[in-house]
Amino acid sequence: MTNHRIALIPGDGIGAEVLPPAQQVLDVLGRRHGFTFSYTSYDDWSCERYLREGAMMPADGLAQLRDKDAILLGAVGHPGVPDHVSLWGLLIPIRRGFRQYVNLRPIKVFEGIASPVRGARAGEVDFVVVRENVEGEYSEIGGRLNRGFPDEMAVQEAVLTRAGVTRLLDYAFKLAEQREGRLTSATKSNGIVHTMPFWDELVAERAASFPQVSWGQEHIDALAAKFVLEPARFDVVVASNLFGDILSDLAAAVAGSIGLAPAANLNPEREFPSMFEPVHGSAPDIAGQGIANPLGAIWSAAMMLDHLGHPRAAKDITDAITAVLAKTDVRTRDLGGTASTADFTDKLLEVL
Repeated sequence: MTNHRIALIPGDGIGAEVLPPAQQVLDVLGRRHGFTFSYTSYDDWSCERYLREGAMMPADGLAQLRDKDAILLGAVGHPGVPDHVSLWGLLIPIRRGFRQYVNLRPIKVFEGIASPVRGARAGEVDFVVVRENVEGEYSEIGGRLNRGFPDEMAVQEAVLTRAGVTRLLDYAFKLAEQREGRLTSATKSNGIVHTMPFWDELVAERAASFPQVSWGQEHIDALAAKFVLEPARFDVVVASNLFGDILSDLAAAVAGSIGLAPAANLNPEREFPSMFEPVHGSAPDIAGQGIANPLGAIWSAAMMLDHLGHPRAAKDITDAITAVLAKTDVRTRDLGGTASTADFTDKLLEVL
């Protein structure tokens, strides 16, 4: 029987509340499909640890994770710690240290969940954002000069490499081949004069290797508008780090709630463990109340199963999510209901 070694990082806020439901679902599917999990929990890798010790995780944190098959993360962030400190102290070092250069964010409008967007209907909106995850606009190159003086300045450099963009594009085009065969590239080459024309050139170059995929490009501002006005037109959307970050959160809102949204941080070559996380954040305003929506974490667990080679088990989870939303009125508060985290988890487990 296959055993998968899973690192659990609850993190901050509601992270510790949504990971246990994901574990429960994973264990049910393991028993059904004949595999097991060994969990190692890193409960103190968090902002609380930072406030206490000055670091989000130990100096050997990546070494502790290196032998795991996958990482399941809850959330990162706390009002007492600046976001750039918490993210660059935990999430981003894992992404970059383990070359998780693909950030995969599926978007779907489920039956039973009313989108705030009039034209976003269940069965029609089902696409995925493929975001570059380790370079681009979120580079570490830059700095501050003349701090505290009237001429103080800050410089932040966007970095796109041929190797980094090409490997992301190849992943996105291959994914489009497996789906509906349509790809949209997010750009802003009419205003960003160096990096975005380079991005566009590489998209056109790689597209030649995938003649069965129809593709086009949209400027990021127009694309954001079309996500709202015509969300059903998209299949695979590929974007740089910043553009993909913004577009995927916007798309999650179009789908009805950011509490639904999962994400995978993938090292496609499997040289390092990949990491899976809901994108809703730590939500400190509701932490500790037992009302967090566990769906983002559970759907992230499904993506983890697929990555680990269990697509049927992953489909069992997404089918159960679809059934609960379509056939019951059990909803957490972000979806307009009154169910607690435990109530919703119990209903999902019942369906499973």
